[in-house]
Amino acid sequence: MVVGVLALQGDFEAHCRVLSELGADCRLVRTPKDLEDLDGLVMPGGESTTMTLGIEREGLTEPLRDLAANGTPVLATCAGLIMLDRDHLGVLDVKAERNAFGRQVNSFESDLELEGFGGALRAVFIRAPWVDETGDGVEVLAEVDGHPVAVRQGNIMAVAFHPELTGDPRVHAWLVERVRAAAEAREVA
Repeated sequence: MVVGVLALQGDFEAHCRVLSELGADCRLVRTPKDLEDLDGLVMPGGESTTMTLGIEREGLTEPLRDLAANGTPVLATCAGLIMLDRDHLGVLDVKAERNAFGRQVNSFESDLELEGFGGALRAVFIRAPWVDETGDGVEVLAEVDGHPVAVRQGNIMAVAFHPELTGDPRVHAWLVERVRAAAEAREVA
């Protein structure tokens, strides 16, 4: 099982550590070639404008869209959520609001009840977005102050927080479980 982590900016190494602990091989993704034969992908946090420029510079826009459209499981965190929204890659039928909770000094932690995750999950929000609009087929998994901060659409989950910073692997385990389920489905077919 090979899970890629977009490595243009952000704490991609922390995501790789969690994935490795869950039994996945991690591949840093910087070019379209790095996307070949991936079983899953993490779109990490960072600064969305810088990430947009890097994706465009490296020619990753269409390959990332194709990967998601082909049903590859994807986990997006913080700026990764922004990158997947309608105004950026257009992979998720959502509109995200950048820095929705405020500036860096307004960063915070909160316990969230993510639907289907079995109890409270500690969430670290750093200059975090929230979801302004959701389309049909987008399931809201958690909210803060009435604003969606975790959504799922098909094999894609996007969260406004940084699960790689908490020591709780459940969000990454969701991705690994989807990758395993997809592999089992291919074997049966």
